[in-house]
Amino acid sequence: MRQPGPPSWSSIPKKFELAIICSVRIVDFFQQAALQAFMFYQLASYSPDTSESEISFQVGVLQGVFTAAQIVTSVIWGRAADSPTWGRKRVILASLIGQAVSCIGVAFSTSFATAVIWRTLGGAVNATVGGARTALFEKTEKKYHSRTSLLLPLAWNIANIFGPPVGGLLSDPVRYYPALFGDNSLFGGANGVTWMKTYPYALPNLFCALVLFADAVLVFLFLEETLKARQGRRDRGLELAAGLQQFFVHYVLRRSGYQSLNDHDPRQGTSLIDDGGSASSTSMVGVPKERSTTPPGREATNSSTLPRVLTKNIILTLTTVAFLDFQLGGFTALWSMFLSSEKRDPVSGPKPHLPFKFTGGLGFSPSVVGLAMSILGFVGIICQFVLYPRVNARFGLLRSTIYSLFFFPIAYVLAPYLSLLASNSDNQVVLWSGITLVALILIGARTFAIPGVVLLTNNASPSPEVLGTVHGLGAADIWPYGRREVVQQWFGERHCGRAVVVTGV
Repeated sequence: MRQPGPPSWSSIPKKFELAIICSVRIVDFFQQAALQAFMFYQLASYSPDTSESEISFQVGVLQGVFTAAQIVTSVIWGRAADSPTWGRKRVILASLIGQAVSCIGVAFSTSFATAVIWRTLGGAVNATVGGARTALFEKTEKKYHSRTSLLLPLAWNIANIFGPPVGGLLSDPVRYYPALFGDNSLFGGANGVTWMKTYPYALPNLFCALVLFADAVLVFLFLEETLKARQGRRDRGLELAAGLQQFFVHYVLRRSGYQSLNDHDPRQGTSLIDDGGSASSTSMVGVPKERSTTPPGREATNSSTLPRVLTKNIILTLTTVAFLDFQLGGFTALWSMFLSSEKRDPVSGPKPHLPFKFTGGLGFSPSVVGLAMSILGFVGIICQFVLYPRVNARFGLLRSTIYSLFFFPIAYVLAPYLSLLASNSDNQVVLWSGITLVALILIGARTFAIPGVVLLTNNASPSPEVLGTVHGLGAADIWPYGRREVVQQWFGERHCGRAVVVTGV
């Protein structure tokens, strides 16, 4: 008998559903990355007389309340994902729809207070972290986890390639695209597009909402439940998808002269990728083939109580995750503000005091901020497919993760020196080379750190039945993050690059 080969990307089963789960994290990262490209300018539009330092503080508050609300509700969502009543799929759907509504609210906000309310709602319903991570690992055998864990940083990289440029390019369309949306324009007529004049940053927010709603439809139609307690129950989304598939096969393809290779009963739809990983010839998705014999709720035993979940391994692992999330989130927040802040005037501006005190930022417009932030995604893709396989093969996952942590402070120390290049030199090649270097160091380290801590969290779970709760705790243990957002944005504007250096420390 032929022995199965070692795990590889080609041998991973259920690729279609893994792609759907990955898309959940992509759209979540997308809306957050897009918002960072224009958040500074949207807040400034509420009150043009507000100082840069106050706007920076408001940026920190907006990001802080999102994270704080996520911390408060993440364990609740994790418990819901483990319960037979909700399950993974319903939690993911609720999160996507809730965040889409939040984006619509931010789009039409006219004050800082209103934006805070909607961002708080978005954080409270954001359960994609725990839900998607749990479903991702439950879809595949443990031998594939070292590879499927790479889909999470891949989702972040993809979102950072497209999110910031889209957010920047769609910002204030009347100002930047007057021929299309301004007075006497193609789409605006004599008076321009009125709602775009009133809400100049509504368009990118609405686009993010559209992306989230579209992914919710994709999840509803094609994602199968991974929680054992809900497997075998009726899934109207899968039924609807199976019906649409059969309609397409019978009424569209056959009228065009095509015919199925074999007869297929529409009532017996099967998944495009079945449990064995083989492709179905006629149906994309369908109703589960057999019902579970396990009584509902049996899997949710007393082992899911929080005191039993919080083992020594879980506490140590979540502490590691907290430190990693703390510094990664802090740098991302400061980076967008650093790119947007005005450059220091080399003649009349305040002088920097090296090596820790810097003044000014890079002075980029929203579209250029989006381009600069997208470099993080491009570098991440390159590192993941070129650097990661070689380094991981030589040192292994654990050692690669440990070594990567030493590179983060290097990126944080170098980043504020870019303000010196921006204010003292007109050579854009040198400036963008510096930006790329910082991105390469930071994202190279992140590429190795994230899969490692995710696998550690997954393996530390005392039972598969509490995996949703464990990953929910993984989102909740970043409690310093919300408070840190506000403090670092305030500190960063007043002491410029010093806050970036402190993040690395």
